[in-house]
Amino acid sequence: MPQPTPSQTVGPFYGYALPFPGGGDIAPAGHPDTLTLHGYVRDGNGDPVPDALLETWQRVPSGAQPGSLRRDPVTGGFLGRSGVDFTGFGRVATDADGHWAVRTLPPHADAPYLAVCVFARGLMHHLFTRAYFEQPATDPLLSALPPGRRATLMARPEGERVHRFDIHLQGEKETVFLDFHDSRR
Repeated sequence: MPQPTPSQTVGPFYGYALPFPGGGDIAPAGHPDTLTLHGYVRDGNGDPVPDALLETWQRVPSGAQPGSLRRDPVTGGFLGRSGVDFTGFGRVATDADGHWAVRTLPPHADAPYLAVCVFARGLMHHLFTRAYFEQPATDPLLSALPPGRRATLMARPEGERVHRFDIHLQGEKETVFLDFHDSRR
C-alpha cells in the first residue's frame, strides 16, 4: 500500500476563493426563529486569528436533510441562497479581530449543535468541533469528556437569540476538537 504524502498547511489561501456573499446567513431572511452564533478564533497565546475560515453544518430544525446552495445550471457558478430555503450550511471568514458570526435556526433537538470546521494558517489539517446550544441529557461525546473540557463545546447565551462560541486553537482554553480518521487504514 502506498504511503501518504506529508500534509501542507491549510491556509491562508482559502480566504480568497472560498468565502461567498451571505455565507453566514443560513436562516431565511426575516425568519422569526433566527438566532446568531458568534465568537472569536484565538491562537495558543490568546491572540486573534484574523484569517481563519469556519464552515458550519446542521440539521434542519424539523430533522429533515437541509437543502443546498443554488448553482447556475449553465456555468455551474454560485447563484447564492434563494433567501427562502434553509441550507444548513454556512461559511464565514474571521475579521481582523478574529471575530466570526452566523445567523441560523435552532438545531434539531436530536442534535442540538452546529458542526464546525476550522481552517487556519499553520494547521496541517482542518479541525472539527461542535457548538452545542444546550447540553442534552445523553450525548456520547459530551458524557465522555471531563466537565472542564465539555465546557469548551458549549455556546453561551448572551442575550435574546444570541449565543457566543469562542474557539481556542491551543493552550489552556483549547477547544475540544474531534479526530476523524480513515478506519480503512
